Amino acid sequence: MPAWDTKTKEWVRQGRLIVVGIAQEQHADRCRLFAQWRQLGWPILHDPINVMQVTGVPIEVAIDEYGIVRNLRPNPETLEQEFLDRTFTSDDASPAEGPREAARPDVAALRCLAERGGSYQAWRDLGDALALWAGPGGVDEAIHAYTQALHAKPDDGDAHFRLGVCYRTRYESEHPMPGDFQTAVDHWMAARSLQPDRYIWRRRIEQYGPRLTKPYPFYDWVQTAHREIRARGDQPVELKVWPTGSEMAGPVREWEAGPGAVKPPDPEGRISRDTQGLVLAEVTVVPSSVKPGEAVRVHLMLRPNDTRKACWSDEGEPLRVWVDLPPGWRAQPQLLVASQTERPDRSRPQRVELEIGTASDANGTSRLIAYALYHVREDADGTSRFLRQDIPITVTVGK
Repeated sequence: MPAWDTKTKEWVRQGRLIVVGIAQEQHADRCRLFAQWRQLGWPILHDPINVMQVTGVPIEVAIDEYGIVRNLRPNPETLEQEFLDRTFTSDDASPAEGPREAARPDVAALRCLAERGGSYQAWRDLGDALALWAGPGGVDEAIHAYTQALHAKPDDGDAHFRLGVCYRTRYESEHPMPGDFQTAVDHWMAARSLQPDRYIWRRRIEQYGPRLTKPYPFYDWVQTAHREIRARGDQPVELKVWPTGSEMAGPVREWEAGPGAVKPPDPEGRISRDTQGLVLAEVTVVPSSVKPGEAVRVHLMLRPNDTRKACWSDEGEPLRVWVDLPPGWRAQPQLLVASQTERPDRSRPQRVELEIGTASDANGTSRLIAYALYHVREDADGTSRFLRQDIPITVTVGK
């Protein structure tokens, strides 16, 4: 996008060209931050569910004033001669192909159509309208609509991908449900297995996956953008969801050697278990299945149980996680220590990530056991307790 902005800026200023971008991106605010950082002078539309059904990006399309596509993948070096300097007429367009005014979908009418007829297309159209126009409050209904569409047509890759987007959206909302992130990954995996050539679908899995399969760091530019925008005297766009470690991480081409032998923090299991469920744990494995010898990235979220009025205690050491490994398996890191801020939010979930490499002879479903050690209070004024929680990690390996 920045290269096209530089090339077309003068044509836009002269009124000869209108440029509009469309981003297949989960987070609209990250699009706005990128545009602010690079000082892009044209609007960027948000297509989180890939309505355009593009198989790869970027793509460029030259459209004349009659709404007729004149060039796919135009060359910026010849755009002026081949497009801007040419005179087009509407003779090539039939009345049905002429420009149409875009209209916001009628969600109520789509809902009625889906509930009455129950067709696959009706449910998917309703899901699209809700995902794009209903905001965070419509995500539950969008999940229901796409689920109904898949009941009617289980091999619809688009519905799988869009359902995954909705589950991830709910996971990042104020009202997530247990398993939302893993369910999103599972649907993205289903979509990719149905149509492996879809670039957007593959990248969404790689965004949260291990470094060994990353093509590039997805959001390593975010911190630079914040710093340079502030240096200009501006306030950066505030991100509702800051990129995770996997989204910031760069690729590696081989398994990196660890720091050497590390010792488990509770080898004999002497630390008391969290039998009261003061802290709830959720595990997401990306991708949800791999071949022998490949790696997965494990996302572990631990949050105080608000029904028990639990909260983190700022006494003692930070959260630590250890994973026991079968022969031939490896982890990076095997002992993970969470970062600790000066004034941690006592009720906020703590998220940690590690990567696990499967054995070359692994096959089927393997159940690894990790455990977390943490200081927690049953309420803000309660006694601080140091507890352990055993956490199963399920990794599926297929030939």
